[in-house]
Amino acid sequence: MQEYEELKKLVDEMESDWNKACGGNKAAGTRVRKQCQAIKQAAQAIRNRVLEIRTTEP
Repeated sequence: MQEYEELKKLVDEMESDWNKACGGNKAAGTRVRKQCQAIKQAAQAIRNRVLEIRTTEP
């Protein structure tokens, strides 16, 4: 569950930069791309955890 909470936190943190990037702020766009990379890694951690749970169940 911790992995999921981390993913939600990352998405929430990106919201203000996303709005700025949509308004044309190039620096915010760079931050959004960096945050998307962190979100991708967090999603991969969730996928791995789900597979781990699935393989350990009887």
